[in-house]
Amino acid sequence: SGDLDRMVRALPAQSNPIDRHFLLQCIVMQSYKARKDSGMKQLCVKFGRVHLDEMTAIAPALATEFGGSLPVVPSFKWLATALAEDGRVDEAVAVCETASRLGLSDGTVGGYLGRAKRLRSVSVKASSKNG
Repeated sequence: SGDLDRMVRALPAQSNPIDRHFLLQCIVMQSYKARKDSGMKQLCVKFGRVHLDEMTAIAPALATEFGGSLPVVPSFKWLATALAEDGRVDEAVAVCETASRLGLSDGTVGGYLGRAKRLRSVSVKASSKNG
């Protein structure tokens, strides 16, 4: 619907895994886009984690819906970015590693493991600059 409050209110309703996936992804996307607002960033992290936690249950139906393979799921790159922006790089890396273990792609050549490597690299550079 594009109405973030309405989407969040719809979460408790029973739905099929595909609808649940797209509802969570839309919530994460909307809150990610407005993440300069700290409350929106908190929503992005909260529902990004919910999506990641539920992905094991969602993945089989999603793969079936998409002809046997999982589609690109951007929720977790948004979650990782929001965490990294808050200096929570280890958590961001863990999100990327979990998404990779689930067989998900972030749409980049290096995938979620490449994203995790870049996050670690940026974190090391920032640490050596500050220390």
